[in-house]
Amino acid sequence: MNLPEQLKALDKRDPLVNRSTGTPTAALVRTAVDAIAEKKGSAISIMDMHDVSGVADYFVVCTGGSDVQIKAIASEVRSRIRDEHDERPWHVEGTDSLQWVLLDYVDVVVHVMMAEAREYYGLERLWGDAPIETIDAEASEIHIAMLAGGDTNES
Repeated sequence: MNLPEQLKALDKRDPLVNRSTGTPTAALVRTAVDAIAEKKGSAISIMDMHDVSGVADYFVVCTGGSDVQIKAIASEVRSRIRDEHDERPWHVEGTDSLQWVLLDYVDVVVHVMMAEAREYYGLERLWGDAPIETIDAEASEIHIAMLAGGDTNES
């Protein structure tokens, strides 16, 4: 299986890259999850990458049902994180094909994927040692247990 440009971009990232603000990673994850839920993204998962990869602290992975929905989800994530935290992605990949859009916020990487791409590349299998939490996007209030300990001091 060849790695798509999305994962190659993560491998090529300068390890000294920093985000522009000190926004806690937990806040970025929560905002991304809320934005995904707003646009009806499905199968939302959060992967804690702290102990398995130096690529990021968290991956947020979701599925969109069409290229239009993928674009809407990615756009909503970018808008919300920009508006609420004054953060912009360090790198964006996949906006041409809209099969897998990657939004790289250095410490948090958001993957918005078509179901076929998600199944084929299997991020949850690829990083199988990472703790994973599945989020119920249809709940009246989204609770993320993985972040309940609060990493409010992380940047």
